[in-house]
Amino acid sequence: MDLSFPTLCFYLFSAILVFSGLRVITARNPVHAVLYLVLAFFTAGMIWMLLQAEFLAIAIVLIYIGAVMVLFLFVVMMLDINIDKLREGFWRYLPVGLVVATIMVMEMGMVLNGSYFRADSVSPPATVGPQFSNSQALARLIFTDYAYPFELASLILLVAMIAAVVLTYRSRQNTRRIDPSAQIAVKAKDRLVIHSIPAELDAYAPTAGEPRK
Repeated sequence: MDLSFPTLCFYLFSAILVFSGLRVITARNPVHAVLYLVLAFFTAGMIWMLLQAEFLAIAIVLIYIGAVMVLFLFVVMMLDINIDKLREGFWRYLPVGLVVATIMVMEMGMVLNGSYFRADSVSPPATVGPQFSNSQALARLIFTDYAYPFELASLILLVAMIAAVVLTYRSRQNTRRIDPSAQIAVKAKDRLVIHSIPAELDAYAPTAGEPRK
């Protein structure tokens, strides 16, 4: 067994990744769970760096850790989450969760045991020069061979984003809003009102019984 330095780093990062992934779902404090998820993303980026996928490693560090997870951390810290209330339905939904988890494990086992992931089906990596760009090669594959799966994934993410906005939207009654149908139904005679005002008014006109100054 080859115990070179990259191999030792791979096993070390893999162990940290598995541990942090388990702590994400077992941590009692939501803030600690988010921090463990940040550690998991960073470790995955280091593994991609070992596989010479520098673009993916930089992308997961800058996008997921630098933007998404920081936003999640601020949202979790600002929300007043009642931990006891969240645990009320744990035992009630546990059978459904176990069924879903079993199906997911079976699907992952079928994929990993398929012929696509066998060692004999993988061609040896070609020798590339220093001018090779893995980001350019990745972009070429995404927008040529995997264009339709990429567009489908973007559509799924768009639907998920719209669903998240709809689920978290709360209508307020004291806010001013614009009704386009009401604006279209407005007529000119209802919008414009002309009042007849005398050209001159005597501001100093005396009232009844009051002497003129």
